[in-house]
Parts: sequence; C-alpha cells; structure tokens
Amino acid sequence: MASTSGGEAIVSGLAAHGVDTVFGLPGAQIYGLFDAFQQAQLKVIGARHEQACGYMAYGYARSTGRPGVFSVVPGPGVLNAGAALLTALGGNEPVLCLTGQVPTAFLDKGRGHLHEMPDQLATLRSFVKWADRIEYPDAAPSLVSRAFQEMQSGRRGPVALEMPWDVFTQRADVGAAKPFDILPPPQPDSERIKAAAERIAGSRAPMIFVGSGAIEARDEILALAEMLDAPVVAFRSGRGIVSNAHELGMTMAAAYELWPQTDLIIGIGTRMELPTWRWPYRPDGQKSIRIDIDPAEMRRFTPDTAIVADAREGTRELLAAVQRRGFARQPGRRDAIRAASASTQKQIQSIQPQMSYLNILREVLPANAIVTDELSQVGFASWYGFPVYEPRTFITSGYQGTLGAGFPTALGAKVANPDRPVVAITGDGGFMFAVQELATAVQFNIGVVVLVFNNNAYGNVRRDQLEEFDGRVVASDLVNPDFVKLAESFGVGAARVGSPDAFRPALERALADGRPYLIAIDVPTGSEASPWAFIRRQKPQPA
Repeated sequence: MASTSGGEAIVSGLAAHGVDTVFGLPGAQIYGLFDAFQQAQLKVIGARHEQACGYMAYGYARSTGRPGVFSVVPGPGVLNAGAALLTALGGNEPVLCLTGQVPTAFLDKGRGHLHEMPDQLATLRSFVKWADRIEYPDAAPSLVSRAFQEMQSGRRGPVALEMPWDVFTQRADVGAAKPFDILPPPQPDSERIKAAAERIAGSRAPMIFVGSGAIEARDEILALAEMLDAPVVAFRSGRGIVSNAHELGMTMAAAYELWPQTDLIIGIGTRMELPTWRWPYRPDGQKSIRIDIDPAEMRRFTPDTAIVADAREGTRELLAAVQRRGFARQPGRRDAIRAASASTQKQIQSIQPQMSYLNILREVLPANAIVTDELSQVGFASWYGFPVYEPRTFITSGYQGTLGAGFPTALGAKVANPDRPVVAITGDGGFMFAVQELATAVQFNIGVVVLVFNNNAYGNVRRDQLEEFDGRVVASDLVNPDFVKLAESFGVGAARVGSPDAFRPALERALADGRPYLIAIDVPTGSEASPWAFIRRQKPQPA
C-alpha cells in the first residue's frame, strides 16, 4: 500500500478501468480531484457549463459504448448537470458523475456551507441508477469498481460518486484498484424460448422492434429478420442496428404502412414506444414477444411471451429455436416491404424544407459519420427522414427530449471519435442553451460541424400555440444574434445559407476544414412543414 490522497485513489480507480478522458469543470470542493487528474496525465476537457460536461460524457459513452466520466462541483453543479444525467438514464448509457460534498465536519449539519444541498445523494438516487459517498481515501478503490460494475451490469445507466471536500486531499494507505466483474445477465428460459418460437411459427407478418438494448445483438437480429422476412424498426435509440440500406431496415414512417397486417410484434431491447402507445392502434388479434434484460419492462408492457435475457443471448436462442421449429415465409412479403419503403420515401419529401437539407446531409456524409439531433423541426424529421447505416451513429436525447443536448453531446462524440465526421443538428433555440461551448470546441480543437436552423422561434412550440390555442403566441418568438458573427468571435469557422442549394457546398467546406465550424441556416419563421404527420400517425380509415 502507498500513501494516497482521496483524489488520487479515485483516479487510480479510473485508470484501472481504462479511463483516459474526463470532462469537467473544477471548483473549490473538487480541487484535489482535478489535481489528481493532472498528476495522472488524464485528458481533461474543460467546459463552460456543468450541463455540457454531462452531455459530453453522454456523447462519449453513446458513440463508443464505453463509460463516459465527468466531474462537477456539488449542489448547483450537480443540479446543472442533472439534465445530462437524466438523458443518460433515458438512453441507457454508462455515465459516471464524480462530485464533491461539504467538508466531513459539516456533513448533515445543514449549516449552509458552500454549495450545500439537503441530501445530495437522495437527490442523485432519484434519477441515476446508483450513487454512493466515498468517506475515506481507502474506500475509493472498491466504490469506484462498484460504480463501473453498476453502470455496465444489467440495464446500463448513469451512476454518481461524491466525496467530502477534505477527503480529496486527505492521505491514507490505499490498496490498488481491482475492477469487479460485470454481473452475469439472466439466462433465457428454454420453455419461454420454445413458446416464442411456436408463436412465431404461427404468424404470417411479424415485425421486429429494437432499441439501444439491442445494439450488441445486431448480427443475431438481422439473421432472425432475414429468416422471417420481418422488417426491423427503431424509433430513436436503436437506429442503425439493421441498416436503412438493407430492405428489412425500415424507418418508423415506412413500417407503419405495414402495421395493419402485422400479426406479431417482437421487441428486443426496447421500450416498445412505437407499437404500444405512439401508434394509434394495434391490429385485432396481434400477439407480442419481448426480449429484455430488465424484468421491469415486462410490467410496463406485458407481452404474450416474455423472455428476460441479454438481447444477444436471447435472440441467439430464439433464432436457433425458430430454425428447429421452422417458419413458412409468405409469398410477396419482401415485395410488400420494398413497396412500403418506396411509397413512404416519396411521401416524406413533402416535409420541406427539412427533407431537402436531410437528403443533402446524408448524401455528403460517409456511412460512419455521427449525427446528433435535437428537438427542432429538422431534428424531428430526421427520426424518419435521415437514413442511418450503423448503430451509435445517430445520437438523440431519447425520451427525455432535452433541449440543448445536441451540440455538447456532439462534442463528446467527437472527442471519442476524432477521425470521424460529427455533425450536430440544432435549432436556434436549443443551440443557445450551450452556445458558450463554442469556446470549448476552439480551446480543445473539437472539430464538430454544428448546423443551426434559425427560424427565430421555438418552432414547434409556436406551431402548437397557433393551432391549439386560437393563434395566441406566448414566449416562443426569439430574437437571435448574428450566428455567423457570433461563431467567428469565438474563432469558429462559419457560413450562412438560405437554401438547400447553398447548403451542400457549405457543408463540404465545413467538413474539409476539420476545425469547429458553424453553418447558420436561415429559415423563415413558420415556413416549415409540420414533421408530425409521420410521428403522430392516424388510424387508417376503413375502405
């Protein structure tokens, strides 16, 4: 054992788990931790706001599957980062928040020490998977290992560790950190697998739904889909598990065309948002199978056959069972799938100007480029109008829908993937949540291309107010800066375009530049077609 400070003990634990990059914003309570970062020569990406630290860690984790780590001060810092932790929870990604606490002598006294928050751990535990306090330096190795175990076992998600101010610099004899094994997932029940195979054998038109929990099962899912002639559909998180370049990899807009004939749904690693509540009805007699590592999902939507298991292992076992049982493909099924995709591709071109920009973006970017969306008129349309070819290349804020997430999330993804193009789709409203991180991009040469679609409004809010509240518009119109001049004042390359024709050369220049770059895209207020026709679907009317 060696004399080690609390901060050094945490950093030693991070190193034992392969962490070489941390996102953070230092402050008095965590000076000892940041000094340990420096001594260990970790790459520290400093941000201008705590929220951005969390989002960058999320982007790092989402784009790689590896834990993303960030550090902020307690109290206000943790609360500022809370939106990012919620996003990581919604996206099921391993993100570790390291924070401080009041000095040991002030714990639980409520005396109003700097940044003191009543029961910070209880607050954190309400929206992360696991949280704990490190009260002595020699407790750090095991608790850091526990944090990584919790993040990556079962349903993945964010965790948090806090340490009192004085413990970061307190010294003690501390043993070496030893990573804990990831807890084994539940094994698929053989009888339920057999029952699922029987149900599949009795179906004529199955459809597979996937989410982020299925990313590691992509080969098995594609094999199952091809055996069944089953389209594979993802809403947000599971996009790219089966490529949209494959005829069975369908967008949610195209898949809905086949929905009336779908007699069996197979959900793998997904909340099943589309078929269970976003789409307006379920066909009569439709049956369901779910494979999910989280047994709680089976209570949220109880399927006819529930298989609690890791997505890869569960799908592999199901595939083998279907092979043994046999499945009779229906003549013309692939033709119907191709026709639905072709028809939908024509229909969605009515969503203008969004689709014109998205079509160009897809044509210019390579297949492995990473795109982050945001709740904006173009972002909504991208859920079905932007083809995705690889998992972890289309990053959203999931069901949290956290405005302002797109740009800082893209920064984290670019840090993790410096050799791949990374583009952030933002609106003017959302971009201004994190505009200060242009300074971070310049300081650390993070070459993200950010697209700011400027309609001088919270566009979706404005449309809803006009349509649902008798035309009364309240607090949704915006006065914006000149985004080009603003970007240039930070040292960021910038261009302004006002049409799709001008967008292509601007995008090509931005990608070739390699440095942080902003493209301001002027869109007249209220001119965009509503993207919601292909998200909030209407029930087909009887002929």
